[in-house]
Amino acid sequence: MTLRSSDLLTIGELARRTGLSASAIRYYEARGLVEPIRTGGNQRRFLRGDIRRLSFVLIAQNLGLSLGEIEAELARLPRGRNPDAADWKRISGRVRDAIDAKIATLEKTRADLDGCIGCGCLSLKTCRLYNPQDRWGDTGVGPRVLR
Repeated sequence: MTLRSSDLLTIGELARRTGLSASAIRYYEARGLVEPIRTGGNQRRFLRGDIRRLSFVLIAQNLGLSLGEIEAELARLPRGRNPDAADWKRISGRVRDAIDAKIATLEKTRADLDGCIGCGCLSLKTCRLYNPQDRWGDTGVGPRVLR
């Protein structure tokens, strides 16, 4: 595939189109989220598709994905391909599963907290929640359990 100069954007043009600063684009480049083409004078040139790629990164971040999670999702795509609607559907399904797991953990924590408030013992030694049947007492004296 032969690229024309009209297919490429300077970092300033990409910044203007995405609303990112040039330094943010360089940071995303360092993280491997975009890969510029270098000119003979070693200047960065970006494909027009990088507008979509960086927009995907920004949207995913706004929805709560970490950069590590975004990097992992983009790494699942064929090299150089930007995410499309089908990719987003798969990604959002995985994110939804992770959110559901977090919700389940929070609901269990809330239920445990309610049980703890109801008990009122405030003692790890006799706590039915964290030390059922005093299982830690069987292993010796003193602090032995760290989170």
